[in-house]
Amino acid sequence: MSKKQQKSALSETESNPSSKNISAESARKIRNFRKNKFSEQELLQKLLHGDKTALGRGITLIESNQKAHQQQAEFIIEGALPHAHKSIRIGITGVPGVGKSTFIESFGSYLISKGKKVAVLAVDPSSSVSRGSILGDKTRMENLVKEKNAFIRPSPSGETLGGVARKTRESIILCEAAGFDVILIETVGVGQSETTVHSMTDFFLLLKLAGAGDELQGIKRGIVEMADAIVINKADGDNQKAAREAKMEFSRALHLYPPKESEWTPEVKLCSALYNSGIEDIWTMISEFQEKTKTNGYFNHNRLEQNKFWLFQTVNDYLKSRFYEKDEIKTALKEQLALIEENKTTAFAAAKYLLSLG
Repeated sequence: MSKKQQKSALSETESNPSSKNISAESARKIRNFRKNKFSEQELLQKLLHGDKTALGRGITLIESNQKAHQQQAEFIIEGALPHAHKSIRIGITGVPGVGKSTFIESFGSYLISKGKKVAVLAVDPSSSVSRGSILGDKTRMENLVKEKNAFIRPSPSGETLGGVARKTRESIILCEAAGFDVILIETVGVGQSETTVHSMTDFFLLLKLAGAGDELQGIKRGIVEMADAIVINKADGDNQKAAREAKMEFSRALHLYPPKESEWTPEVKLCSALYNSGIEDIWTMISEFQEKTKTNGYFNHNRLEQNKFWLFQTVNDYLKSRFYEKDEIKTALKEQLALIEENKTTAFAAAKYLLSLG
């Protein structure tokens, strides 16, 4: 592990008391917490009282593949459920380099100044390579990570996207039960992860850069269609003119899409996260979205539909995992793969045969 990774801001939520960004009092609490072996009942109570270290340990249990830990995690999730669902869940996506970390720090710090408690969760299926570096060095979020009312957590590394997503959804429940009323779910911004984050959030925010040549590409990818708002970041200095032009382009593009079921008309905003410009305007917009969708019933309807979707997704993932774990399937799969390589069977015939064994 490189020095850069060792000093990642993500390590802060792993409760590393050696970091200079953690106060002496916090470090003392962490050491005391580690010395004690709490039962899941005690852990749940601490979590419900807003203990961030207990929250971190609860999420660690969720991420663990050990059967004993999974049982403890289920107990904690069931205990947390009655205290959850009291937040606004905001998905944030954008290509690497768009300034997600800077935006999250600026946005999160503003929300905390308004009395909010902010949790940041990352959905990063590529983290088996980056080890969760999506949130970057602690120097990029050094202010937010020290805030009493902030909690930052990466997704587990080395997971499939489905596994990361499931654990992120359960982590959201724990964060809400711990009193965090704004949950920011960040995605790496490439591939299927945007769709996954969209399926677990109330408001989906797309960060873009002006003059990066990806305006039309973004439209073709279909991510714009999912967005409830597009924010042109880094709209400062010499880039202001290009940012205004990009805003006009995206505003015109949004009119090409059919009206949303939420009855919300997506907006395009300018922002400079580096200089905290436009941050207040973005929160005002999200608050208006929340008020509108709660009034017309879409907010709760959307969450119910998401829960149904994740029910089927969880069943599918479980059946798939159980299928491939069977010794008979493992042996037959090797045989069928060999036959495919020798052109003695087709993929469809092989699949049909394997399914007949399952």
